[in-house]
Amino acid sequence: MKDHRILNRRQEQAAEDELYRAVLTLKSVDECRAFFQDLCTPAELQAIKDRLAVAECLADGLSYRQIHEVTGVSLTTIGRVARYLNSGAGGYQKAIKRLKK
Repeated sequence: MKDHRILNRRQEQAAEDELYRAVLTLKSVDECRAFFQDLCTPAELQAIKDRLAVAECLADGLSYRQIHEVTGVSLTTIGRVARYLNSGAGGYQKAIKRLKK
């Protein structure tokens, strides 16, 4: 992770909170698309999309090999997503559950 020597821990938390508040102001898929296209490089955006796709495949019970064949994502990344899906903060699980509604 990039070290921000300018920001102390409290300032870093405030900057992160501001990012999340900005996302929560967006009202449509098109607004989110525009924001993330401005915010992320194409490679960063692809990595985020890949991770969500992997999390959805894992939640559907696909094996790592099946997920790799379907998505082209590396087994290392699939393992990392699986670790956070199973013992992370619960964000993947909450988002996947809500997307399926």
